[in-house]
Amino acid sequence: MKRRKFIEMASFGSAALASSLYFPESSQERKLKLGLIGSGWYGMVDAVAAIKAGGVEIAAVCDVDSEHLSSSALELEKLQGFKPQTFKYYPELLDVKGLDAVIIGTIPHWHALQFIAACKKGLHIYCEKPLAYDIAEGLAMVKAAREAGNIVQIGFQRRQALSYQKAAELIKEGKIGDIHQVVAQIHYNPGPQDTKIQEPPASLDWEEWCGPAPKLDYRPNIGHKSWRLEKEYGNGHLVDWGIHHIDIIRKMMGEGMPDDIYATGGILALKGQITSPDTLNVKFGFRKAPVFWQHRLWGNGDVTREFNNGIFFYGDKGTIFVEDSKVIVFPTGRNAVREDIPVPAPLMQENHVENFIKALRNKDKSIISCTPEDAFRSTATVQLAMISLYTQSVVRWDDEKKEVIDNPEASSMLSRKYRGVYKHP
Repeated sequence: MKRRKFIEMASFGSAALASSLYFPESSQERKLKLGLIGSGWYGMVDAVAAIKAGGVEIAAVCDVDSEHLSSSALELEKLQGFKPQTFKYYPELLDVKGLDAVIIGTIPHWHALQFIAACKKGLHIYCEKPLAYDIAEGLAMVKAAREAGNIVQIGFQRRQALSYQKAAELIKEGKIGDIHQVVAQIHYNPGPQDTKIQEPPASLDWEEWCGPAPKLDYRPNIGHKSWRLEKEYGNGHLVDWGIHHIDIIRKMMGEGMPDDIYATGGILALKGQITSPDTLNVKFGFRKAPVFWQHRLWGNGDVTREFNNGIFFYGDKGTIFVEDSKVIVFPTGRNAVREDIPVPAPLMQENHVENFIKALRNKDKSIISCTPEDAFRSTATVQLAMISLYTQSVVRWDDEKKEVIDNPEASSMLSRKYRGVYKHP
């Protein structure tokens, strides 16, 4: 497909909503046909999880990296017995006849255009987190899904993790009393990054990979392979990885969005290696209890490495630490003994995708674990934290009006200008 035609298809206006969503006849009997947009590592994780859920086939795959495309098609052929159709551009995939749904496993700066286009085709959607790159995109995606009425699951899979479910039960039972503070963290050292500017691999269409985002020089470990470390593509460690913690805290505490956010930090140790903060501290002013985020992408992390990745819930009767595969209770009192609670091995990704497939089978969006509206709250929360860091200011949010309060500089960062001929939704 010619580039001009691709862009025209990717940026089509708001007029063409599908007349009706497609629900297959006898959907309990035949396999659901899914398309995969973005066949890199995590796109394939989602696709394989869908196949394992049963009653599903990946009918089509697209990717702007021909190596990813060919290898993923072969892997899917081994799993399901036939090779899916393959395409370079996502509009071509969306035109495949008989698709029931799509999985969007691309980098965040592509989510909005692909998501909205799928909504206009009347397709159901499983979309990876974060919902969008900027807040305006997220609002447009929520609107598109609401107008389409389709079944949408956003990839906050820790909502299906047994460890967090167990911790939520303990908190509800009053195990640690009233919670007065929550602290979340993910510390790790990404190691030396290949920052040398070089030609993109022959298999990768770098122009299309960058899409509506700024086109930077190709450096494999900042941008393409480690895009969470590149400000213009992933917008940082909190937005890509820490967002899971903020989302599950919101879910467990029954919170909406914080009233105010203040972030400090910067690139203190990894200058010239990454372009997003290697050190970050954020206070989220949620109403039930303040939530604090911290990460250090250097050194050893926490004093006890056991706690490098997880969440502390501090109550007046004790503390709970929880991560993907463990729950630990620390009661108050001089002679209190820590309690390690066994938790079965996490199958959160498989269970999260299965939840989406079940909703499709039953034609029931009410059972979806994470809706676009809820995903927007988690995504916007961490995006506002980055805006607070960049503006060095407290950011206050009006959730009813969906706007920043009395901070013009922060307000101007709710939407990023698209590159070239791409049109921001």
